[in-house]
Amino acid sequence: MPKLSDKPSRPTATRRVKQRVPSRSPQPFLRFYHSESLRAKTLDVLSTIEKATDAKPHRDTLANLVVELTDSGMEYFFLRPLKLAKAGFVVEQSARFGMAAATGMIASATRTIIGRMDQAQVLAVCGYIRQLME
Repeated sequence: MPKLSDKPSRPTATRRVKQRVPSRSPQPFLRFYHSESLRAKTLDVLSTIEKATDAKPHRDTLANLVVELTDSGMEYFFLRPLKLAKAGFVVEQSARFGMAAATGMIASATRTIIGRMDQAQVLAVCGYIRQLME
């Protein structure tokens, strides 16, 4: 294994180095991976809302997207680790039942809150989701 001092100080022509754009926040973060279809749907919904002259008619669509992203994140962060740990069928089913109850309550609140947002607030949520996707 090469030591840090053994590495070239500058990238060579044969080695490309991808430079990361500094995030807006110096805080550590976690992320989750979701399906290509959910990514495509997310980008489509965001583009539609951002291009609309009035974002309010799209609040339900945005709320449903946020619920779907939340479900995907909960699956990734809580249920997948149980499978990887081979926690067992009963534990996984108990966790799945608990997560379904929790995400059901979150979904209800999400739909109510986003359903009452004005144009600027809806666009702020869209912008935040885009920022999370970077």
